This record gives sequence, C-alpha cells and structure tokens, in this order.
Amino acid sequence: MDRVEDAEQRIGSVGKLAGRGLRWGLLGNLATKAGSFVMGLILARLLAPGDFGVYAVALAATAFVMSVKDLGIMVATMQWRGRLEEMAPTATVLSFLSAMGLYAVFWAGAPAFAAMAGTPQAAPVVRLLTAVIIVEGFTAVRSATLIRRFEQDKLTLAIGIGFAVNAVVAIVLAVNGAGPFSFAFGQVAQSVVTGVIVFFAARLPVRLGLDRAVAVKLLKFGLPSAAGIGLESVLLNAGYIVVGDVLGHVHLGFYLLAFNVSSWVPGLIGQAVRNVTIPGFSRLAEHTSEALSEGVRRSAPLLLTAILPVAVVMSVLAHPLVEFLYGDKWDQSAGVLRWLAVVMVIRMLLSLALDILSAQGDTRATVWMNLAYGVALVPALIVGTNLQGIRGAALGQVVASLFVALPVAAYFLHRAGVRLAPVAPTLVRPLLAALVAAGATALVDRAVGGHVLLELLLAGGAGLIVYVLLAVPLRQLRRKEAP
Repeated sequence: MDRVEDAEQRIGSVGKLAGRGLRWGLLGNLATKAGSFVMGLILARLLAPGDFGVYAVALAATAFVMSVKDLGIMVATMQWRGRLEEMAPTATVLSFLSAMGLYAVFWAGAPAFAAMAGTPQAAPVVRLLTAVIIVEGFTAVRSATLIRRFEQDKLTLAIGIGFAVNAVVAIVLAVNGAGPFSFAFGQVAQSVVTGVIVFFAARLPVRLGLDRAVAVKLLKFGLPSAAGIGLESVLLNAGYIVVGDVLGHVHLGFYLLAFNVSSWVPGLIGQAVRNVTIPGFSRLAEHTSEALSEGVRRSAPLLLTAILPVAVVMSVLAHPLVEFLYGDKWDQSAGVLRWLAVVMVIRMLLSLALDILSAQGDTRATVWMNLAYGVALVPALIVGTNLQGIRGAALGQVVASLFVALPVAAYFLHRAGVRLAPVAPTLVRPLLAALVAAGATALVDRAVGGHVLLELLLAGGAGLIVYVLLAVPLRQLRRKEAP
C-alpha cells in the first residue's frame, strides 16, 4: 500500500513540473506552427511543386543528421543522474565534435545523396541546410538542460524569435526568386538566432573539457539512443527518398506537401510532449515500475484522445482541405494526405513508446524496434510507390506501421516491465468515437457536396462534435460546465 501511495505522490510531483513544461511547449509550438502554416501558404503560392521536391531531399538529409548529430548526448543529458555542471564540459565537446564530423561527411556526400533521391540539383541545398547541425551541436547540451529543468518557457521564447527570423528571410528570398534556397537560408538563420539565445538562457558555465569516465557513461547511453532516433528519422523520411527516386521531384513536391500537413499535430504537440515525457518518465522510472506503468496508463489515452479528431478531419476531408488552403494545383496531395493522417496517429504512439524506453535507459530496445519497422517499411514503400504512385507510398506506410511497428513496440514495452493490460481498455472509447465521427463527417460532406468552405465548416464541425460527445465521459463535460 505504501508503495502505491509513494507512486501516486511521485506521479503528482513530476506531473506538476511536466504539466508546466508541456503548457509552455504547446504554447510555443502553437505559435510557431501557426506561423509556419501561414508561411507555408505563402511559399506554396510563390514556389512550384518542383521547388518543394528539391527542398524535400535536403529536408530528409537534415532530419537525419539532426537526430544523430550529438551522439545521443542531448537525450543523455535529459536522463543524467547527477550534477549537470560536472558533465556539461565533456558533453559539449563530444556533441560539437560529432556535429562537425557529420557535417563534413554530408558536405562531401551531398551530390551522391541527392542523386540517390533522383534529384541531383538538390546537392547545394543539402550542403546549406545541413549546416544547421554545427550550431545545434554546440548548443545541444544547453537545450537539454532547459528541458531537463522543465524550463520550456525559455526554450519557447528562443525558438519563437528564431522562427520569426526564418519567416522573414525565407519569404523575402522566395519573392526574389531564390527557389528552394529560400527554405534553407531561412532555417540556417533560425538556427543561429535560436542557438545564441539558448546558449545564454541555460546558465551553464562556459567550460570545455574531456573527462574519460563521464564520456564513457554518456556514450554508453547516448550511442544506442542516437542510433534509435537516427533510425526513427530515416524511417520518417524514407518516403522522400523512395518517391523522389521512383517518380521524380515534381511528384515528390506533392508528397511533401501532404506529409507536412499530416505533421501538423506531431509538430504541434509531438516535440512538446517528448520534451516532458523523457525527463518525466525518467524520474518515474527512478522510483518504481508501478509509478512508470501508472504514468503510461494515464498519458496514452490522453494523447490518443487529443490527436484522433484531427486525424478524422484530415482523412475524410482531405480534398477540400488541400484545395481551400493551397489551391487546385496541389490536389494530388489530397489522396496522399488521406492515408498519412492514419500514419500520423501511429507515429505519435510509436514516439511515446520510444520515449518510455529511452527514459528507462533501454536505448538498445529503441534500435531493435526501429530496425524491425524499417525491414517492413522500405519494401512496403517501394512496392506501394511502384504500384500506385504517391498514394501507394502512403498506403505502404500504413501497412508497415500498423501491422509491424505497433506490435513490436508493444513487445519491447512489455519486456521492459511496462504493464500494458490496464492501458488497452482506456483506448477503446476514443477509437470507437473516431470511427463514428468519421462516418458523421462523411455523411455531412456528401450532403454539402462541392462547396469547399461549407464542407470544412459543417462536415468538420459535425465530426468534431460527435467525437467530443462520444470520447469525453459525460461526467467530465458536466464538471467543465459547472460554475
């Protein structure tokens, strides 16, 4: 009984800190994503689908190097048991040397990488955009320090100011005909500005050093974590490479737009959630396995309940959504978005599983989990793209993530001691609510027929109302309505 009470107290204490961090993270992501959305609308009208395709290749390269740039030192810092001041000098040196070495590799290999993706003209954009890892490598430990302390308010401010610079630079360059370089120069400018602010906000002594014992401890945890996160990034961006190689950069542009729309929710709440789940679950794991399992039981249904209604609207109303936001020339993206909305939900659940395993220190499990997913995903992407084009690429991701990635994630969580049996019943209600809401949305959409704005407002609104009424218990609604 005492262990249960201790677990409850531990969850409550960590939950308050995590809740504060999550609120700030969500606020910052909401502002940034709203700005990114507006910027995307502007750039979609200034640039051609081919420009988006070239940028997609550079984005895939950058996403990979960003995930492995610091040898997992950033995650190791969040999970570090001890005083940060003792490990920060060594961690900073390791992170920066890793970033510099990796950038040299991608500078030399950019032409080969772009050619492999079927877009040779992307090579100079790859070289420019991947330069952001040099800044990120030097500030990774300080960013992780802010996250570890749940000081997301400072990180949010830094990212917000950096994004404002990004938007100005990218739009001005696009207007002046810079094409895909508009994205790249904007991202580099954002990285520099954000990095400077984070460097001073973390309040860590400016010291460099290399303590062998600390380095071994950091790398023992960080390398498997970097491998797992790197594989996660490869899997996330594998569609760009396959689509670009099989269909060319124009079709890749349509695919990128759909993928970006499907990433709204992971981009909005995914990083904010990850910034609190890793340090939060880590502290729970230090206490007892019961505390960690209870934390998972509470967080998983909340996450699923929050993302399902958006997935329903994106999937059922994909065509009117793309037409309303980006215009008729992007209609090919809608058929892809319909299936990528399903992938979006699974991505969020897989990310939660990876965070739980990382928080426990079981980073090797994240590697095996992503390897198993990759063995299924790559062939599914190749077959799907060759059979049904960009829509087939999305369908391939649905099959691989639903029938391989999720079961494998459940296996590794169970092996790590996380009790999943109490979690499963809590997911039934939001899933059933999503199915009924999808049916209601489709019925209203068919009745409205052809009026894009009305389809989004009436059909989307009807679906959301049905979902809330079914997914949220009546007692919670009454409690919210009480004066």
